[in-house]
Amino acid sequence: MTESHPSLMPSRFSWTQAALVLIAGFAIMRIVALAISPVSLYQDESQYWVWSRHFDWGYYSKPPMIAWLIALSTQLVGDSDFAIRLPAPLLHTGTAIFLMLGARTLWDERAGFWAATLYLTLPAIWVSGFVISTDALLFCAWSGGLYALLRLRNDGGWWSAAGLGLALGFGFLSKYAMIYFLVSTGLAIVFDRPTREALLGLKGGLALAIFATLLAPNMAWNAANDFATVSHTAANANWGGDLFHFAEMSEFLLAQLGVFGPITLGVLITVFWLTLGRFFRVDADQRLLVLYSVPPLVVVALQAFISRAHANWAAATYVAGTLLVIGFLLRGATWRRWALFGSIGLHSALGLLVVAVAGSPALVEAMGIGDATKRIRAWDETAIAIVEAANADDYAMVVFDDRNAFHQMQRYAPELEGRMAMWLRLAGPANHAEDVWPLSEDQDGRLLIVSNRPREVARLREDFRQFEPVGELAIELDDGFTRDFSLWAAQGHQRVERDEAYEIRWRAHDQADTTTPLRGYSGEGE
Repeated sequence: MTESHPSLMPSRFSWTQAALVLIAGFAIMRIVALAISPVSLYQDESQYWVWSRHFDWGYYSKPPMIAWLIALSTQLVGDSDFAIRLPAPLLHTGTAIFLMLGARTLWDERAGFWAATLYLTLPAIWVSGFVISTDALLFCAWSGGLYALLRLRNDGGWWSAAGLGLALGFGFLSKYAMIYFLVSTGLAIVFDRPTREALLGLKGGLALAIFATLLAPNMAWNAANDFATVSHTAANANWGGDLFHFAEMSEFLLAQLGVFGPITLGVLITVFWLTLGRFFRVDADQRLLVLYSVPPLVVVALQAFISRAHANWAAATYVAGTLLVIGFLLRGATWRRWALFGSIGLHSALGLLVVAVAGSPALVEAMGIGDATKRIRAWDETAIAIVEAANADDYAMVVFDDRNAFHQMQRYAPELEGRMAMWLRLAGPANHAEDVWPLSEDQDGRLLIVSNRPREVARLREDFRQFEPVGELAIELDDGFTRDFSLWAAQGHQRVERDEAYEIRWRAHDQADTTTPLRGYSGEGE
C-alpha cells in the first residue's frame, strides 16, 4: 500500500487545496440546509438537548460529550433546533480532514483528496451530517486518533502522542464504542512492529496518561451513579432472551450496504479477505488499517447473531475502512477508478434524494414513504394539541407512558415544564426520563394521562383508583400517517407492585391479546 497512485489530474494541481475546498463546500451546504430545514428534532436529539441544560460528567445512557457540545452551540448560536444540530456537520468536517491527512501520511495528496470525498459522500454520512448523534463524535475522535497513531509510528513527536491521548479521551467521553479502538491498538501492538515501538515507550505512556486523565471524571460519575451509563450500554446487548438469530445477523449485514454503499462495501470485504489470507505478507500499512476496521464489524455481527444490533453499531469500521478502499481503488486496473467514481456518484444521488425527501412532504407523499419520516414531523403541532388538552381541565400533572413523546414535549412544549411526569412500567427506571421525572407514588390531584402505547393502557388503569377516557388526538403526518394518543383522566395513584407474579400475569395477557399492537401508534415506538 505504499506505492504511488496513478495521477487523475495535472501534476500542477494542488490536491490538498482541492480537498479543503471540497470539505468546506460540504460543510457550508450542510449548515445552510440545516438553517432552512423544516424537520423536527428526532426524539434522541431532544433527549440530548435536555441533558445539555444541566452540566454533568455523565448521563443515563451516554457519556457527556454530546450534551457538552449542544450546550456550547446553543450558548453561542441560540436555543434553536439549528443550533442543536450544528455540531454534526462540523464534526464530519473534522473527520474528513483527519482522513485526508491520514491518507497523505500513508500515500500522497491525491489519496487525501479522494479519502475526504469518499467519506463525505458515504450513504450514512448524508444522514448523519444533518443529525446530532454520538456517531458523529465517535468518527471525529476515531479518525483523529488514527491519524495521530500513523504520525507516531512514522517517527512522530510528542505532539502526536498527546493527540492520540486526546482522541482516546474525547472518544470515550463521546461513545463507549471507542473501546474497539483500544482493542485494535492492542492487536496492532502485537502484529505491527512500528506501532509496538511507538507505543511501548514514553510517548505511549504520555498518550495513556492523557487518556486516563480525561476519562477519570466520567468513570467517577458512573461509580457514584451505580454505573448507569455502563449498565445501559450492556443492557442494549439484550443477551437475556433467546440466543442465536440468523435473521437478525443477516438483516444487520444487509443494512451495511446502506451504511457504506454496495460497491465500497464489496471492495472493503475483498480487501479484508485478501489481507487475512496472507496476513504476514501484506504491506504493513494495509495490515494496520485492517486491524482498525475488522473488530467492530465482527463483534457487532456476532452480537446481532446472539441477540440484535442496529445498523450503526459497527460504524467505527468505516473510518479505517474508507482508507482501505481508497488504497485499493487508486492503484491497479483502470476499472478500480471507475468503481470509485461510480460509488461517489451513486452515494451522492441517494444522499441528495434523502435530503429532498426530508425537506418535502409532497415528495414523501408522491413516493408513498410516509413511514420513513413520521418521527421527524409535526412535533410543534403535537405540542400545541397536548398543551390544549392539559389546559382543558385543572390537571395537577401530565403523565406519559413513552419517553420519546415525553422528551419531545420537554423540547416543544415548554409551557408544561414542571408539570410532566413518566409512568413507570417496570419495577424501576428503564430510561433517563423515568429516572429523573417518575410519577410520584403519592401524587395528588387530577392527572392527564397521555398514552401512545395502546397495550399499556390496561396496565396504566390498574395503577389508579379512578381512570376514565377524556379524548383522543390524531396529529396529521406525511402520506396519510397520524401520530395518535389516547387521553385519560386519572386520580389516586396506587402503583401495583412489579413483582414476578405481576410480570407473569401480564405476559400471559399479552400472549392472549393479539388485537392490540405491541408498539405504539402507527408503528412508532422506542
